Amino acid sequence: MSILGYALLAYVIGSIPSGLIIGKLFFNTDVRLYGSKNIGATNTYRVIGLKAALPVFFCDALKGAIGVLLFSSLNPMYMILGGILAMVGHNWSLFLGFKGGRGVATGLGVLVALSPIVAGLCFAIWGIIVYFTKLVSLGSIVAAALVPILMYVTGESWWFVGFGVLAALFVIVRHRENISRLLAGKELKVERVKKGE
Repeated sequence: MSILGYALLAYVIGSIPSGLIIGKLFFNTDVRLYGSKNIGATNTYRVIGLKAALPVFFCDALKGAIGVLLFSSLNPMYMILGGILAMVGHNWSLFLGFKGGRGVATGLGVLVALSPIVAGLCFAIWGIIVYFTKLVSLGSIVAAALVPILMYVTGESWWFVGFGVLAALFVIVRHRENISRLLAGKELKVERVKKGE
């Protein structure tokens, strides 16, 4: 398969709406109708619970890792391209009218495939922030902002540092509405909601 073919495949795989599929197929619930109306693992937890959120998180992260691994026989530039295309697919899904999630779990999957050490550090930081604040968006924004710094500190290549900058911007821009709500003290916390809310 050509590079263009792999690039298209990375985007299509990233486009698979895990939260929507798992919610509808196994729990007869469209997560887009409740909570934040997002298809990601956080809103899946709010609406359905951990039993659905964990597989959604895993599937979304797997999409990012696959995007990178499709190009594993090529140089890091193409591996990064594959990961970014998977994130683009998740955020602007081919199957959802070019709408989608925030790309955090998919971005984590990309990070795991590129630099497991940085991925582990970012996940730990994210977990600590979420544990104490119950604000997933805050944890995601801070962890994303630290990716390029940690890439540099751990001695990763400049390609990976560059990816960190791009990924951080990607996640932060996708969270711009969350940032406004955080500043206004109105951001949704990671807690269960009743259907209809």
